Amino acid sequence: MNEIRKAINERKQLKSKFNVFHKDRHFSDIQKMDVPKGLYEQCPNCGKTINKKINIQNDYVCSDCSYHFRMRSIDRIQHIVDRNSFIEKGIGYITLNPLFLHGYEEKIQEYKSSTHLDEAYIYGYGEIHGQPAVIGVMDSYFLMGSMGSVVGEKVTKTFEYAIYKKLPVIIFTASGGARMQEGIFSLMQMAKTSAAVAKHANMGLLYISVLTHPTTGGVTASFASLGDIILAEPDALIGFAGPRVIEQTIKQTLPEGFQKSEFLLEKGFIDKVVHRKDMKNTLSRLLSFHQRNQS
Repeated sequence: MNEIRKAINERKQLKSKFNVFHKDRHFSDIQKMDVPKGLYEQCPNCGKTINKKINIQNDYVCSDCSYHFRMRSIDRIQHIVDRNSFIEKGIGYITLNPLFLHGYEEKIQEYKSSTHLDEAYIYGYGEIHGQPAVIGVMDSYFLMGSMGSVVGEKVTKTFEYAIYKKLPVIIFTASGGARMQEGIFSLMQMAKTSAAVAKHANMGLLYISVLTHPTTGGVTASFASLGDIILAEPDALIGFAGPRVIEQTIKQTLPEGFQKSEFLLEKGFIDKVVHRKDMKNTLSRLLSFHQRNQS
């Protein structure tokens, strides 16, 4: 009996020690380090935690693995175009709801507020190392850069303005494709933009298409693939349908990375894969070469 009591007392003492230890741990005076939110982001490729300010200074490219983060259209223009040379055109378009889809107008307003853009595409006159061009940029942060009626109209106006000014066009694409909320109206933009590219080409003017991650769907199947010169950023996803849809359709296993820019370069779909830090100089050389050939 004494041994049982002794064992019970030992258990009580042990439990008491554990409770004190637990209390000390739980109510410790050590406070969590107060780190403001939004200062860091993680590279989706290598997992490295990156200070956002450093990432901006590095042109949104991971310093460890060279992963190219998505860029907002304004950041892209600041990165490519000479300082104070960009003049935006095509301002004031209003996105309508042609199919009277419930919630579409509210969604557009949400993206306008979060991105401070009117739509998923901006264009205007700009210079790259003094070389003039009409430059357009899609913004994947606005409804995944999808092409609806306004985007299609602005892309068309990009080429019409370039024809009027007799200037080359450079467009940076980043899109999920045609905007499903506008149905057939968004699909019509594929033919419309392609016709505008053809008119520009018939004038003997240069069109450089720069495919960035991701460029898919109806944008890939229209003006994005019609450039006289097609460049792409490293490891960019470029294609029409997703790999699972294609595999289910053709009943075949697809090669790994078959929709990446490097694979498409190997197969002749694009002309060159260009690192972001080299993009401005590459575009400047192409514009200069084209201008010399025209004169």
